[in-house]
Amino acid sequence: MSLKDQITESMKSAMRNKEKERLSAIRLILAEVKRVEVDERIEVDDARILVILDKMSKQRKDSITQFQQAGREDLVAIEQNELNVIAEFLPEALSDDEIDTIIKNAVAESGASSMQDMGKVMGLVKPQVQGRADIGAISQKVKAALAN
Repeated sequence: MSLKDQITESMKSAMRNKEKERLSAIRLILAEVKRVEVDERIEVDDARILVILDKMSKQRKDSITQFQQAGREDLVAIEQNELNVIAEFLPEALSDDEIDTIIKNAVAESGASSMQDMGKVMGLVKPQVQGRADIGAISQKVKAALAN
């Protein structure tokens, strides 16, 4: 079953169980998927849905930080609920060891030797970690690996 089908089934289940908050979050996900499909005139695949979910997750994390700084715990709770629902559809997060192995293999495969080769390395690493790790943190690790 594709990821889009899983999300749709979860929406139906949330409707049946009258889970308002969960249903609202799932509808946000499907609306974003539909927006991408309409804007780009494509049928999204699982890889693209992971990119969308990853972006939505990052947005929620940023919002939570800002709302906490503003003392808006009511909004933090809403964003946290959405983040939890989004996380259900993302693959399991990678461990630091797995990330380091992926980066090491990408550096070896691309023949990267300096910071100028960072784009090549990130091009190989990003598809493998999409939705499973923070790209910003990955970028820092790649920089550190290339600096050595």
